[in-house]
Amino acid sequence: MNRYKKLVLCLFLDAIGYISFLIPGFGEFSDVVWAPVSAWLMTKLYKGRAGKIAAVVSFVEELMPGVDVVPTFTLMWLYVHVFSSKSTRIRA
Repeated sequence: MNRYKKLVLCLFLDAIGYISFLIPGFGEFSDVVWAPVSAWLMTKLYKGRAGKIAAVVSFVEELMPGVDVVPTFTLMWLYVHVFSSKSTRIRA
């Protein structure tokens, strides 16, 4: 998948996570459902150890009250495509 298409997908998935803020009372229930789904999606988007760690972070972040505002998918995209040492190498 193209890295910018993946960025758009990550932004969309983070937006889904924010939906819980729109409906009072429903948010807590939706977080319980969204937490394992977001963790699974994270392992599908990012392979290897980094994907597994991101999945755990995403799962915990969605279950913890008040921490839902963290854009986990987008931060992972930034880590992989901007801050990772592999992506910052000069390509010949």
